[in-house]
Amino acid sequence: MGKQDDAFGYQFKFLKMVQGNDHTKGRRISGGVYQWEFFHGLKSNSMKSSSFKGGSKRQNWIYKKFSSIVFTVALIVFLFLLDSLIGSLFEPAIIKSVSVPETLSNDTLKFGDDGGKNVVQMYDRLASMASSALVERELKQDESEFWKDTSRRASVWSPCADRQESTSAGSLQSNMGYILVSANGGLNQQRVAVCNAVAVASLLNATLVIPRFLFSNVWKDPSQFGDIYQEEHFVKTFKDEVNIVKDLPPHLKSLDFKEIGSLITDADISKEATADEYIDKILPILSKNGVVHFLGYGNRLGFDPLPSELQRLRCKCNYHALKFVPKIQEIGSLLIRRIRKVDGPRNKIDKTLLGHFITDAELNGQDPDPDREPVKYLALHLRFEVDMVAYSLCEFGGGLVEKTQLQAYREDHFPLLMQRLKKSKPVSAEELRSSGRCPLTPEEAALVLAALGFTRDTYVYLAGSEIYGGKTRMNPLTNLFPHVITKEDLLSPNELAPFQNFSSQLAAVDFIACATADVFAITDSGSQLSSLVSGIRTYYGSGRAPTLRPSKKRLAEILSKNHTINWTDFEARVQKMITEAQAVRLRGWGRSIYKQPRCPECMCKFQ
Repeated sequence: MGKQDDAFGYQFKFLKMVQGNDHTKGRRISGGVYQWEFFHGLKSNSMKSSSFKGGSKRQNWIYKKFSSIVFTVALIVFLFLLDSLIGSLFEPAIIKSVSVPETLSNDTLKFGDDGGKNVVQMYDRLASMASSALVERELKQDESEFWKDTSRRASVWSPCADRQESTSAGSLQSNMGYILVSANGGLNQQRVAVCNAVAVASLLNATLVIPRFLFSNVWKDPSQFGDIYQEEHFVKTFKDEVNIVKDLPPHLKSLDFKEIGSLITDADISKEATADEYIDKILPILSKNGVVHFLGYGNRLGFDPLPSELQRLRCKCNYHALKFVPKIQEIGSLLIRRIRKVDGPRNKIDKTLLGHFITDAELNGQDPDPDREPVKYLALHLRFEVDMVAYSLCEFGGGLVEKTQLQAYREDHFPLLMQRLKKSKPVSAEELRSSGRCPLTPEEAALVLAALGFTRDTYVYLAGSEIYGGKTRMNPLTNLFPHVITKEDLLSPNELAPFQNFSSQLAAVDFIACATADVFAITDSGSQLSSLVSGIRTYYGSGRAPTLRPSKKRLAEILSKNHTINWTDFEARVQKMITEAQAVRLRGWGRSIYKQPRCPECMCKFQ
């Protein structure tokens, strides 16, 4: 039984208990029950009195006391409404029975997760209509048109960043020095840093040492480059274009980079820096000391203006040079086979990311059926982790408990944000939502997928970290789409054991599952994983790897009509939003080549 069934059963038992007692002593069940009993009793008494002598006198008495009776009824109704109002204000805290600690750690923050018994929903009416639409769609056996890319123009673009450009051997030999890069962040931030480092090494005519990955207190992953990517393939890919070595020569290892002025931090170079800034600021240091160390290197190279050759090298690095190590390819291929229930590569993305592993192993110990159609699946990257939710300052229907816990999390984890808030004019939760600054909830993602025509039997692979609120928050999604799966559902603890405590390696498995999906749906276009995955699907997908990108601002405006809009109009508006976002466009000025590789430096267009 669901939540509503439980509540109905409880009220039914309570009603019987009250009806077994004197009505004048019974407690209020609901406004309707109490008032009905009162007037029912009044009517009965009036009918009885009319059968006795002196009935007219009693009627006169009732007439004289009528104002008192009306006042009494009005007072009861007022007290009932006041009680309901107070109850609604404190209901979340009472229902969930959650005690709010003074400080919250990552381990204790499964906000409101009571096993999914009490669902937090913001759009009950739309969810009910979506459920009916899915049932009707299932009966008609309709299939969503969004399983395929709606734009035919996408297929005219093909990968060509690996084309060989003429490079003089002399320029590779006249080395200006060594570039050492220590990249911060998680898997995807580090991937961008590596590609930027390749371009900078070429720009400064320097030798690049295979980048190092910094240990992060957030990600807590000691993995280095060689634990995630194939080093030999990386070096070989650029053998005629960029010098890459595994380590510094001995005479440079002992240098104190900070003392000699070769330590470059984020404070020393602009975010989205131009090629000229590297030449003006970094090249003199490199020429003088023979080495520079970029510490905490990340997004420190802009996209425009930049020489086309450097842009091409970044594309070549991202789409050709960075191949996952065999153990990640192997676990990734095992995961994909278990989702699809068949073996064998389906497209170029499979072959690029999984190598030969996609065809080598058996499926759960059984030989694959060559005549069986693969199960289609949609990968969903939900950016609804506690840090995203807390930092957004938005409200998500969780009431007092939600507000209190998120405030405690912000004070504990985002002290700079709290200082900034004290000095700035507050922005209401409604303004934040209407401007598209709130992360999409699982419920909102489910409504979008339902409006796009996906059915209840759709397999939805869920990528990302732990969802804020656990089952309580996930229920609106799983109620509409019960086949939600994760890597933990399909891979055994023993199979995942080699990757435990290595968050970047686990993120690589999610990367593979999202990139090879039939459809990839994102909820935050600013996410590095979403950007990189959508980029690789564009690059290798040949127009047959659609990515669904809802506009948070447009969706907020559509959802603001949730009390009045009918399902047909909701579907039409959501479908229009997604279709327009899928239009094939060239990469715009300043836009990321990792997210939008359709440009002459990365891809070739054939008419």
